Order: sequence, then C-alpha cells, then structure tokens
Amino acid sequence: MSEVKHNWTKEAILDIYNKPLMELLYEAATVHRKFHDPNTVQVSTLLSIKTGGCPEDCGYCPQAARYHTDVEGNDLMSVQQVKAQALRAKSSGSSRVCMGAAWRNVKDGPEFDNVLEMVRTINKLDMEVCCTLGMITENQAQRLAEAGLYAYNHNLDTSEDYYKDVISTRAFKDRLDTIGNVRKSNVTVCSGGIIGMGEKIEDRAGMLVALATLDPQPESVPINALVAVKGTPMEDIEPISIWEMIRMVATTRIVMPETQVRLSAGRTEMSREGQAMCFFAGANSIFAGDKLLTTPNPDVNQDMEMFKLLGLNPQKPFTKVAQPKTVEAQDSQFQTLGEKPKWSRPGHTIDRNESAKQKAKLSE
Repeated sequence: MSEVKHNWTKEAILDIYNKPLMELLYEAATVHRKFHDPNTVQVSTLLSIKTGGCPEDCGYCPQAARYHTDVEGNDLMSVQQVKAQALRAKSSGSSRVCMGAAWRNVKDGPEFDNVLEMVRTINKLDMEVCCTLGMITENQAQRLAEAGLYAYNHNLDTSEDYYKDVISTRAFKDRLDTIGNVRKSNVTVCSGGIIGMGEKIEDRAGMLVALATLDPQPESVPINALVAVKGTPMEDIEPISIWEMIRMVATTRIVMPETQVRLSAGRTEMSREGQAMCFFAGANSIFAGDKLLTTPNPDVNQDMEMFKLLGLNPQKPFTKVAQPKTVEAQDSQFQTLGEKPKWSRPGHTIDRNESAKQKAKLSE
C-alpha cells in the first residue's frame, strides 16, 4: 500500500486505472481507511457570488459570455447576501462554503475588497471558506489568507496535452502558476478536473500526474463529470458511465492518499448505489444544494437521506487543517498593489468553441 509519493508517471497511473475493478476498489478502499475515516464525508456548499459574463472560452462552461446558454448573469452579491446563504448552508449540515466568481482573474479594487469581507464573515461563522475566482497573484493570495481563507480552488481541468482542445484563452501554465501563488500563503489548495469532455484515458492519467507530482499534493481534488449544457461547445457529448467515475475516484485516492477527493459535478446522473461505490473507492466530500454554480445538483435533503442509509456522518469543519485567523482590513500587512499581471493568451483557435460562438451570434 502506497505512502505519499511525488514521482508518479502516466504509465504507473494507467496501470492502476486499468486494474480489474474489484482489485482497484480493494486497493483504493484500503488506502482510504489508512488515511481517512471511511464513514465521514465532508458536505460543502458551492455559491455563485458573481454569475455569467466570463471572457474565457472554456468549452464546458455555460458562464462564458461568448456562448448562448440559459444562464442569467448577476453582479457580485453583497456581503449580507453571502452571509445569509452561508448560515442556511451551515444549518443544512455544510461545513464549507465555496464561493465562485466568473472572472478570468482577480483584479484589485472594490469588488475584491468585498470578497475579502465575505471571507472574513464566513470564517467568523466557524465554517471553512473556499474561493474560486480565476487566476490570482501572490499578493492577492496573501490578502485572502489574512482574511481567513481556508482553501483556494483552481482546477487544472484536464491533462496539459488535451487542455489546448478545451480552452484557448489561457495556458495550462497559468493554472500551475496560480496554484504556486496560493502555495506561497497558508491557504490550502483545491485543484482537480473534469472527465467526459472527449479526452482519452491517457489524458485522465496525465491530469493526475500533474496534480500528484506537486509537492505538497493538493489538500483537495474535485473529480467532476461533464454536465453537457445546451449552447456550450460540448453540448452534444454523451455522459460518461458510472464505472468511469468510480475508476477515476479510486485511482485518485491511491495516487493522492491524504487528499480529500471531492465527488463533484454530475451527481444528478448517478444512482445512490453508484455514489456509494465512489465513497467506498475513496471519495470523502460532496457538494450539497440544488446547484453547482449553474448546473443541477441533488437536493440536500436527498443527500442527508443517502448519508443515513449508508451510515455516513458529515465531517466537522477544520478537521484536516486548523481554522485560520481573520485579520481585519485595517490591520492587514498586505495592501492592494493595483497589479496588472500579464496572464497568457495562447492565441490558437478551437473549432468546436468557434462554432458555438458563431451559433450564439446568430441567435442574438
């Protein structure tokens, strides 16, 4: 049974992924029990604090401004609105609130200041706070850390090789650089990806290589199944099977034994039996609530019924890492720098994305 190691190769991960299913499940469950309580699963709530209008061209995303979807854009929520949602999540059993804003990257100014106040507010509720705001600088990561941020999410999405077939408006390296900036603070890293976007199994292994060879490995890895949304370039892709999700969860658990593996988007298409096998294979976190930013998600009451049926207990906050202290804005050691970093724009085009963009223009 493996300890934490950082020299994983694609070949070694493919050997694990392709094992006979019963052997794979047994190994993953054994690793899971060594590093985690198998009957405890964290419940997190994902809140879209700023929806739609994103300038990126991610082929899976209904929030991209260039595609025509049913997503209604909203400006940044107020601190009080976010606090009310956090209290509701806490009363429903969530120990973490993840705030997502449809930005390419964080820009210093009043909106980021408001996000920092949201972080302070939720941390004072004794809940873990996670943000996914796009690319950030080291200074911005330090300011989030001071406010009491527990985790920063920045998914790699897929392998470096397949990345260029999904996104053309930012580079894979930008994602790694953002994770590197987060690592310069005391904020934990949440980074995973999406399967079912037309990638090969080798690309799934490649994504895990990129994550597992980080030192330290991410404290949290979301595994998402593509939710094909009408109007996006990937609207016609058929859903993956539950067996692919189980294999991906189990493989992730084996190569990143201490990490919390998050069973994320796509759960509405999974039976309770399928989800139970994912928990057995090492998943120990879910997102609760009827939406994951903009895509459907099981109702929290259904999740609590499933927990009862399976004998699972919600994880308490700050079980893995101690609660960060909140520094008030006036006491901050890190002030706004008004940075204008030059994040890359690779410049190539993706036919599938361009077709969806042209289709959206015709429907206007």
